[in-house]
Amino acid sequence: MLKTNFQVYQKGQKSNTTLSDFLSNGIFNVDGDIWKYQRQVASHEFNTRSLRKFVETVVDTELSERLIPILANAAAEKKLLDLQDILQRFAFDNICKIAFGYDPGYLLPTLPEAEFAVAFEDSVRLSSERFIYPFPLIWKIKRALNVGSEKKLRIAVQQVRQFAKKIVREKQRELNEKSSLDSADLLSRFLSTGHSDEDFVTDIVISFILAGRDTTSAALTWFFYLISKNPEVESEILKEIGEKTESLVLYDEVKNMLYTHASLCESMRFYPPVPMDSKEAVKDDVLPDGTFVKKGTRVTYHPYAMGRSEEIWGENWAEFKPERWLNKDEVTGNRMFVGKDAYTYPVFQAGPRICLGKEMAFLQMKRVVAGVLQRFKVVPVAEKGAEPMFISYLTAKMKGGFPVTIEERM
Repeated sequence: MLKTNFQVYQKGQKSNTTLSDFLSNGIFNVDGDIWKYQRQVASHEFNTRSLRKFVETVVDTELSERLIPILANAAAEKKLLDLQDILQRFAFDNICKIAFGYDPGYLLPTLPEAEFAVAFEDSVRLSSERFIYPFPLIWKIKRALNVGSEKKLRIAVQQVRQFAKKIVREKQRELNEKSSLDSADLLSRFLSTGHSDEDFVTDIVISFILAGRDTTSAALTWFFYLISKNPEVESEILKEIGEKTESLVLYDEVKNMLYTHASLCESMRFYPPVPMDSKEAVKDDVLPDGTFVKKGTRVTYHPYAMGRSEEIWGENWAEFKPERWLNKDEVTGNRMFVGKDAYTYPVFQAGPRICLGKEMAFLQMKRVVAGVLQRFKVVPVAEKGAEPMFISYLTAKMKGGFPVTIEERM
């Protein structure tokens, strides 16, 4: 599906139609030449050192000036926090700055209801709920009549696209006046390299906000939950943090935190940010096991189920065990990270559509883990034995949020 017969298994008409009001012709909602062109444009920018440096600066600023002070205040005042909400706000501020140089201020101390953020959240939720209807005709009739959830979706999408286009026009005007843009965000880069079509850059920027907004925050929410249940893992991570420089400013040091990296991989094995992905067969096909797939059939693979498969992960699949991702060098005694192939562990997709921001996401997550755990202990507030519920829209969430208290480390 993801590589050998990639051309057969496409996003398809159903997915494209269902999400088109929100994502239009963005990279996550198209196939063929339109997808290929956007992929090439985005791939070029993601491989630049200057973008990586810009991302580092954005994340460090949001971490030190917003996230850490909010956690410190919660610890001092013994306040209850919804950590899922806090991490979503953190990720949303970051990705908006990275995608189009705009700071929505969603993680300010007052935790404001930023209009763009709320409209974006509604757009994601209401668009994904279309897939739940047994017959697409139901939501299409509601859309035609402009009633109920479809009316709310139309208003939310209109707010998102109008806001995004306003920023595109402002950047374009700035570029026309100055012949170059000082900003290092993705939108400025696309415009500076001659991609001036307003709809094209709006679609691609909205897609990248979607990609960066919920994925890292979902992964981190479940990570903090799992390490709270596995104190021996938290101790190992703290030991690794302690071996680095005191401030952990250097991204290269975060990059070399192999046990933390393994712990994040293990967490996403249990709770992948995108728990399932569907494709549509554009022509008849036969799967390797002999199963016939008729043209027009939707085929879904489940990273969530695959991560819990004894066949793939062995008898101890149910154990949270970062060590399964590590080997020891027999000569030096140092840890070595041993990754799984992308088809065994398709958390970041695989093949031609593999996630462009994978390395960037890991750097951000490790920076947050190091910055938070270095100073604080995250303590879930739940009844003994109560397990949080995993729910999925376009990305995964913890139902009802993740209530915690924060304790400052001595």
